[in-house]
Amino acid sequence: MAKVLTQKDAYTLINSLVKQATGQTTLTATDVSSFVSVGEKLLASGYENVLGSLSLVLGRTLVASRDYKARFAMLNALNTGVYTHRLRKISFYADEALPSGAWNTDLYTNLAEGFTSGENPNAGGTPQSTKSQWEQHRKEVLEVNFGGSDVWQYAITRDRDALKQAFRSPEDFNMFVAGMLTECANDIESQIEAFNRMTFASEVAKRYFLEANNITKGCAINLTAGFNTKFGTSYTSAQLRSTYLKEFLAYMVSVIKTVSDRMTERGTDYHDPFTNANSQVILRHTPYDRQRIMLYTPLLRDAESMVLPEIFHPERLDIGKQFEGVEFWQSNFNESVRPSINMTSAYMDHGTGVQTTTGPISIDFLVGAIWDSDAIMTDFQMSDADATSLEARKKYYTIWYDFARNAITDQTENMTIFYMADPTP
Repeated sequence: MAKVLTQKDAYTLINSLVKQATGQTTLTATDVSSFVSVGEKLLASGYENVLGSLSLVLGRTLVASRDYKARFAMLNALNTGVYTHRLRKISFYADEALPSGAWNTDLYTNLAEGFTSGENPNAGGTPQSTKSQWEQHRKEVLEVNFGGSDVWQYAITRDRDALKQAFRSPEDFNMFVAGMLTECANDIESQIEAFNRMTFASEVAKRYFLEANNITKGCAINLTAGFNTKFGTSYTSAQLRSTYLKEFLAYMVSVIKTVSDRMTERGTDYHDPFTNANSQVILRHTPYDRQRIMLYTPLLRDAESMVLPEIFHPERLDIGKQFEGVEFWQSNFNESVRPSINMTSAYMDHGTGVQTTTGPISIDFLVGAIWDSDAIMTDFQMSDADATSLEARKKYYTIWYDFARNAITDQTENMTIFYMADPTP
């Protein structure tokens, strides 16, 4: 199931994700593996006959519209462009130290009368010296190609004259038009947010899968199990989020700080080292300034003033630039699904080197994640708008918006998710 390089229409996915994110539908099992989405209504005065939803004006008009900015804007963004929407990423495998040829050691005699710069084998053929300076050592590389394009459109039709009858002055009409365009911009922001939210949640699902299948170490941490193991208790996740919340939050802060510190060390934890046939691995490290953190803020609501200052310090992590609090992960339909994700993601298979599906991944309570800024990226390939000419007979024109994006997630970069789950009975 390799990612196709041609444009894949994502409007159905985007609509589903927007409806979940805006609480119109509950949490829905969503397969993103191939996309890496009270007032009184009754009036007696009648409606204009174009949209059929604007009342004929009787008095003052108030337009309910305000700007909305997309969340999950902290994801690393790049732009490959519409012509070259492919990205090649090259990583280098780590090499091991070699035996010294500069001295005579317990392993080799390198300096002796009559020896050459070669191996100087003895009568049995066993090398007595290291190889010559002409021994070749080139860096082994891992090349990963990201490609594809997820596209959708958005449109708004504007009537030049027909709607004016619903307003009593040019000022009221212009206020209506401004509100309409603001809501169009808000729709687009929601769609972009849904795409970013999908990109993040798909990587969370992938990390859970990689850890569950022993491909990675430290990419998914069950805080409930960790707390009970450390303190010799057997509390449920619900108990830790209520009766023992203070103790749990202190433990959670400690775990996040430990992971943050250890990500700065070069090693094989917190990512897929992608071991090759020569047992070489990809080593990664993430300096503090490249770390990003998202946390489920309802869990911290009563203790934000205690938790966040413990995690963020000016000399390490900048809370203003590297942190985003999240009120829900996939759907805000009701409280029970806000902390959950339910997605089918994709990962790169070691054997084939191609993209394949993880299968459905469900996490009931996701606390948050910390990741390298290169682990999750949104490729902004195109954002464009074109307007039709005025339809001379009916006096309207339509503005068409085009979007092309690609969700790029790299399992060889550091990322750890934190979740809560009770032991399986």
